Amino acid sequence: MSCRCKLLNIGFGNTVVAERVVAIVNPSSAPMKRLREEAKSNNRLIDATQGRRTRSIVVTDSNHIILSAIQAETISQRFSSDMLSKVEEKDPKC
Repeated sequence: MSCRCKLLNIGFGNTVVAERVVAIVNPSSAPMKRLREEAKSNNRLIDATQGRRTRSIVVTDSNHIILSAIQAETISQRFSSDMLSKVEEKDPKC
């Protein structure tokens, strides 16, 4: 049995299942800082920054918050190209 899930690289060898991603956001706003603190207090925070500065926050459908040291725009581009390739797999005419 093999998993055909697409993985999204969030930096430093860390990946998440692309289908589970709800949002990729910039961490600098006050609401995102509150989201991060709330996730930490509820044990839903995953720090994938490898000790570096947080440059993006990935929100999953399981309500987990994942911190990444990669820019949100970079991860979004990876996510978009990953989802586009998935659509092309389903419909090769795209």
